[in-house]
Amino acid sequence: MARDLRGFLKQLEQRGQLKRITAPVDPDLEIAEISQRMLQRGGPALLFENVKGSPHPVAINVMGTVERICWAMNMEHPQELEALGQKLGMLQQPKPPKKLSQAVAFGKVLFDLVRAKPSRDLLPPCHQVVVQKDDLDLNQIPMIRPYAGDAGKIITLGLVITKDCETGIPNVGVYRLQLQSHNTMTVHWLSVRGGARHLRKAAEKGKKLEVAIALGVDPLIIMAAATPIPVDLSEWLFAGLYGGSGVHLAKCKTVDLEVPADSEFVLEGTITPGEVLPDGPFGDHMGYYGGVEDSPLIRFQCMTHRRDPIYLTTFSGRPPKEEAMMAIALNRIYTPILRQQVSEITDFFLPMEALSYKAAIISIDKAYPGQARRAALAFWSALPQFTYTKFVIVVDKEINIRDPRQVVWAIASKVDPVRDVFILPETPFDTLDFASEKIGLGGRMGIDATTKIPPETDHPWGEPLESDLTTAAMVDRRWAEYGLADLQLGEVDPNLFGYDI
Repeated sequence: MARDLRGFLKQLEQRGQLKRITAPVDPDLEIAEISQRMLQRGGPALLFENVKGSPHPVAINVMGTVERICWAMNMEHPQELEALGQKLGMLQQPKPPKKLSQAVAFGKVLFDLVRAKPSRDLLPPCHQVVVQKDDLDLNQIPMIRPYAGDAGKIITLGLVITKDCETGIPNVGVYRLQLQSHNTMTVHWLSVRGGARHLRKAAEKGKKLEVAIALGVDPLIIMAAATPIPVDLSEWLFAGLYGGSGVHLAKCKTVDLEVPADSEFVLEGTITPGEVLPDGPFGDHMGYYGGVEDSPLIRFQCMTHRRDPIYLTTFSGRPPKEEAMMAIALNRIYTPILRQQVSEITDFFLPMEALSYKAAIISIDKAYPGQARRAALAFWSALPQFTYTKFVIVVDKEINIRDPRQVVWAIASKVDPVRDVFILPETPFDTLDFASEKIGLGGRMGIDATTKIPPETDHPWGEPLESDLTTAAMVDRRWAEYGLADLQLGEVDPNLFGYDI
């Protein structure tokens, strides 16, 4: 099982999903442009071995397909991720088992939790080389600048590790960092994130906040850090649950924090509360350049790394991007948890084209009038990550919510805009959403695309068209007799029906 970046890259290469590039490339714009073309076509991960201005190679597009995300999670198919979601759901809202089978299942989850406990590595690979104080130069790391309008070089897939100064509980987040000088960077995090909360607490105590940045870690750990599920467990335990065994951690050299022992690079520094610098603009996941914000400044005093380290990176933007692939996988993990929160929901989908969170399609087993509206309202409040979902479309359970053609048909054939569309005005919203009239405040729309029942309608609904079962069975039997045995009736190319995909 791959438990570090190198092991995963080796696995990708063995499966024909890694392309090594030996030609010289520039981390300024060029690497991102090459990766962008690979991402658009579902191409392989890339390892640039000859990067201008740095002795270190750059890995990108490592999580550029859902298939590779599954491999990173030690799985083969996206459906397997739902079993992981069921496990997390048990931990989030444990219920007394009513059957022996339920008790056994819960016992297995508790055993998995014990196995997931992190361990400590006294001679970690991430400490093979130590660079401190005046010798530290962040420019040796081949950070990329993805877009021409970006303010500078960035770190995107670094684990930003901080600790609550009162409880000592760590937080591991994935935040964007901008290079400001040879030993400083700004960190861009939302005020609700763990790192921001830790900084506020440190400011109240009159202390500096210690920070460690772990670069080039096992992609499974990145997935754990990016999972915003409200369970009172550390990200290290999440990663252990994801991987089936505990993460190996190492104590930092100059700060009282722990990082994955197999990290390729580790940066150690502090934030002085109130010390900020302008951060941005940068291209973001909405497909536009974000604004300039004063962001906390991290001053680094130590960098450690493995011998011949590999720098792992990615970048944001309009899908498809690696962050969108991660969101699709997380969608599968959320599904059992959402069903636990809102019992009538049978499935839900966050389309990548809707930025993986701006629009949700949910299916319900409809039993009473008004249920679709109730399900939409419940969805918005079920988990924190759905707070910024702008559109919720509710369909019947028979609709394949991952087939946009079926969803569009349901909207076109089952929705009366006057009756079935409802809008919630002036709700808290994503500050990166420029479509809102007021930044940080916007509306939400629910669409009931289910079959209507009285008193939602006062006339009978038409019977759906279906093949005659007897005739269909006969045609199955005679298919070869018709001379059609060589025709495979599998998935149809949507471009045959006027799409341009």
